[in-house]
Amino acid sequence: MLLVDMSASNSFGTTRNIKKETAAEIASILAFNAVKNNDKVGLILFTDKVEKYIPPKKGSAHVWRVIKEIFAFEPEHIGTDIKNAVSYFGRVSRKKTTAFLISDFLSTDYLHQLKVASKKHELISILLSDPGEFHLPEAGIFYIKDLESGKLFCLDASDDKTRKDFEVIKKKEYAKTLDALKSADIDCAEINTSSEAAESLMKYFRYREKRIR
Repeated sequence: MLLVDMSASNSFGTTRNIKKETAAEIASILAFNAVKNNDKVGLILFTDKVEKYIPPKKGSAHVWRVIKEIFAFEPEHIGTDIKNAVSYFGRVSRKKTTAFLISDFLSTDYLHQLKVASKKHELISILLSDPGEFHLPEAGIFYIKDLESGKLFCLDASDDKTRKDFEVIKKKEYAKTLDALKSADIDCAEINTSSEAAESLMKYFRYREKRIR
């Protein structure tokens, strides 16, 4: 099962679009691999709600439908609710399933739901990031929304200290997300939009195979 975050929430539109494209590419690669292994492929596209669900099936025609849906899909919402998406996955997947959760994980209160799902299913998280999201442009006024409080903060990107502080905060947030997933014993593959998605996935699965042995 592929759970794909179609919001790829971020402060800057260009970065958001790049992450959505990378998420679609990753999902397509995983879908093609499932065909090679004669596995079923299902799809859940989500934002702050589940926007599309395609039940798992086998066959190349079905996989092409899944891939076409991922690339052509236009979400109705821009928020991200991982907890809701994983909860939905748990309801529609009664048998043990291998699931890939593809997101930048800019969401809140999802760890408990991930732990619940991972007790029954093989849940693998794919943490997306883009180099541009860690840096403010060198000029301009930007409004940043705090995920925890929902408050908006105004930032002056022409100020050197503001840009440096922003970089530090964003890197800490990323590290916190990574640590949280690891502490919850959720497998995590880190993929940067500046790298080759296929190569990054291959490295992860090689590492995973060695670790499981």
